Amino acid sequence: MKLRNLLSAAAAAMILAAAPASAQQLSIATGGTGGTYYPYGGGLAELITKYIDGSTAVAEVTGASVENMGLISRGDSDIAIGLADTVYAGFTGTGKFEDRKLDNVRALASIYPNAVQIVTMADSGINTLADLKGKRVSVGAPGSGTEVSAKTLLEANGITYDDIEEQRLNFNETADALRDGDIDAGFWSVGPPTSSILNLATTRDIKLIALTDEEIVAALDAEPTFAPYALRKGIYEGVEAPVNTVSTPNVLFVNAEMDEDLAYQITKTLFDKVDELIAIHPAANDTTVDFALNSTPIPMHPGALRYYEETGSPIPPKLYP
Repeated sequence: MKLRNLLSAAAAAMILAAAPASAQQLSIATGGTGGTYYPYGGGLAELITKYIDGSTAVAEVTGASVENMGLISRGDSDIAIGLADTVYAGFTGTGKFEDRKLDNVRALASIYPNAVQIVTMADSGINTLADLKGKRVSVGAPGSGTEVSAKTLLEANGITYDDIEEQRLNFNETADALRDGDIDAGFWSVGPPTSSILNLATTRDIKLIALTDEEIVAALDAEPTFAPYALRKGIYEGVEAPVNTVSTPNVLFVNAEMDEDLAYQITKTLFDKVDELIAIHPAANDTTVDFALNSTPIPMHPGALRYYEETGSPIPPKLYP
């Protein structure tokens, strides 16, 4: 498989040196280094390499959800993480994927919710979603699920790109631009807490913009894969009260042609060794069989379904291919 932007050349070299010549190497498409996909994908790569005989894995830095759908559909990556709205749109050929349905992807699990986090400086004067009008706003990296979620949320509440000065920056670039005063606000759609916001909050006084009940309802009407979510008090330095927003599940997915036993082994390892993922990133606290079965928007791979059937958990009919 084509590998781009590996977790690190040194790590890849160590993995390859330790693996037998016959081992299959799997690439995991993640996102930017400032988000949750990258450390989560790196942790999953460690588990695969450690626990699945004959397999090694490395994490790739990518443009995240939209790009990852293409990588899996074309077979350029083996495993990927993507936002449920983007994965569903790709599978059904709607939204950004109109006229290019990618229905050869299958889910292994939904692994944790991504919370839409709108960050600004404490003294910016921006207190509501409507206050973003006329401001310089990062809506996420090009081709990312963050941009999809940001655009959906804004438009559902009567704000278009014509109303803002949109910039398409990844998580680290957004944090840097806020710190330097080059933008007024930025969107993150990522599992909280995320390193780029944590780091920003240690050097600048930040503020998270809460959504009103009406704004949340409008967002849910526009995107059925959204769900209400409250960012907890103290999640970042300076956040002194819960912040109401919306969230979207993150889906772990593969190509439909993946070997059934491999898909089974990856799914089983994910849940059997989840404590090791939690030690890498707290977002994995939400990686449960119940969350996976109740939050996944597309059919699952037969190998994954075999694992869920073994757990005895009820499987929604829509998850069968």
